[in-house]
Amino acid sequence: MKLIEGMSILVTGGGSGIGESCAEYFVNHGAKVTICGRREEKIFAVSEKLGALCKPVVADVTDFSDRQKLLDACIAHGGKLNALVNNAANMYRSSIEEYSEEVLKDAFNTNVISSMMLSSIAVPHLEKTDGAIVFIGSTHTRRAFPGASPYATTKAALEGLTKVMAAELGPKNIRVNCVLPGAVITELNLRAGVIKESEVEERYASVAKLHALGRVGTGTEVAESISHLITSEWVTGVAMEVDGGIGLGVSNF
Repeated sequence: MKLIEGMSILVTGGGSGIGESCAEYFVNHGAKVTICGRREEKIFAVSEKLGALCKPVVADVTDFSDRQKLLDACIAHGGKLNALVNNAANMYRSSIEEYSEEVLKDAFNTNVISSMMLSSIAVPHLEKTDGAIVFIGSTHTRRAFPGASPYATTKAALEGLTKVMAAELGPKNIRVNCVLPGAVITELNLRAGVIKESEVEERYASVAKLHALGRVGTGTEVAESISHLITSEWVTGVAMEVDGGIGLGVSNF
């Protein structure tokens, strides 16, 4: 097993939630971490908190030139690329009768295509380090939540992508894996308008009961699992459920 210490890791969507937790976890274990996001104040606040090992880059992963700028900044900061964590995403919800082609295209562009394209240009750098790619899936592919088909479909696409990419990049000694988090308190649902600020505590208390362990998870717990996938040299092509048992279909009602 490799060590996180001394690695250069790129985390997209690092200004909050799971991305911020990953950046903090990796920095605390001695890695040089590059984070990106569209909201300058968010990513610079994270970088200021974590110190010199964390490099913030204002970038939109759906933009071609921003992806290259982000990768170049990561190489400049860390001197190499050991791991890419494709975390940036948006939540999209819609009933089947109200599908919008524009929204569906945006969902796939943000959650799937941008990660595919960034992974593509990262390959030459990851090949030099026997590196790793990690996608962030979701247990929305394990339990059906009405109204969540746009989001769930994009996350299902990442699971399929993980296996094909792992098979294709295996000969280059690049490992590709995916984590499927259960409910974790992040800004994703707030930004999507799924819940309001005043509803957060009540919503997560309710969702906690869907997990076998009776609680929602933390970003740090997801980051620990991502770290395992980055450092485990004989693990590739897996979709790891890090979900407190929500995918089991039991509840604590």
